[in-house]
Amino acid sequence: MPKAVYLAGPEVFLANAREILDRKIALTRAAGLVPVSPGDLEFPKTASKWELGLAISAIDEKLMNAADAIIANLTPFRGIAADTGTCFELGYMCAQGKAAFAYTNVRADHGTRTKAHFQGVHSVDENGHPRGPDGMMIEDMGFIDNLMLHGGVLNRGGHVVVGDAPPGEELTDMRAFMAVLELAARQPGQACRIQVAAHPFP
Repeated sequence: MPKAVYLAGPEVFLANAREILDRKIALTRAAGLVPVSPGDLEFPKTASKWELGLAISAIDEKLMNAADAIIANLTPFRGIAADTGTCFELGYMCAQGKAAFAYTNVRADHGTRTKAHFQGVHSVDENGHPRGPDGMMIEDMGFIDNLMLHGGVLNRGGHVVVGDAPPGEELTDMRAFMAVLELAARQPGQACRIQVAAHPFP
C-alpha cells in the first residue's frame, strides 16, 4: 500500500488555496502516494477564534500522526524564512522518526537571503562568522533555511529539492514539488535512523 504523505506548507493562506491544494493532492496521487492535506477536513464550529485555532492544531496533529512521511514546502513566507507552522510540522514528524522531505521555490540560500535583508551590510567577526548590523551571527552554511530544518531532512535519509520559481509564483510553482514527489515515491517505506559524525559547533 502506498505510504501516506502529509503535505505541509503555507498554501492554506493563498486566496486560491483550494485550487493549489487540489493540484498538490492530484500530483501526489499520480506519484503513487496517498496525500494527507491539512486543508482537507472541515473544521468544527467553535465559540471563538481561540478555540478554532486549538481545534485546527489538534486536527493537524491527528493527520500527521496518521501519515508515514512529510513533504514540507520551506519556500520563504512573509519574510526570509519558511512558514512557522510548516517548521513545527516538519519538526513534529522528524521527532516521530518518520520519513521527511522538503523543497523550496527560492534558489537563494538562507545566508544569502539574510544578508539581502540587511541590504548586504554585514561584518565578519574574529572567528570568521558573518554578523548583521544588529550584531547577531548570520547562519551561512548553504542550507535553504535554518540548519535544523534542512539537516533534519537529510539526517533521516530524505531529500531537499531547490527550485527557482519566477517572481510572484514562489508559492504556486509545482516543479520542485513534483521533483521531491518523485524522490519520495522511490524512498523505502521506513524512515532512516540518524547517523551523524560528531563535529564541534563553530
